[in-house]
Amino acid sequence: MKKISLYPVLVLLTVIFSSCGVNTAFISNQNHNATAVQLAGNNFKVVDTVSGSSEVSYVFGIGGVNKRQLYENAYSEMMKKANLMNSSKAVINVMTEEQISGFAPFFVRRTITVSAHVVEFTR
Repeated sequence: MKKISLYPVLVLLTVIFSSCGVNTAFISNQNHNATAVQLAGNNFKVVDTVSGSSEVSYVFGIGGVNKRQLYENAYSEMMKKANLMNSSKAVINVMTEEQISGFAPFFVRRTITVSAHVVEFTR
């Protein structure tokens, strides 16, 4: 009799302590500039790794900004940290990660993180 009543308690504990998160990563050239640079030779060095993050929460599907605006906020934060002004630097290897967590449909938190390497040209 005790084994039968213990089973629902174990199932309930498993549901309560389980993670409700999803993570995806998207790697591509999202920097669509008309500038052509040559990275074939030894004319650059990697000087920094930068990242920017943006987060939004939804309660019952209501609230926050859309996914595109969330990405743009994270990307602009990353570019501010890159400090590319008045130097021969460029951002390469841009990677976007998306983390969705919460307990849908009641509460969902979406976080987008954009990271990249900063290279400086020596010649």
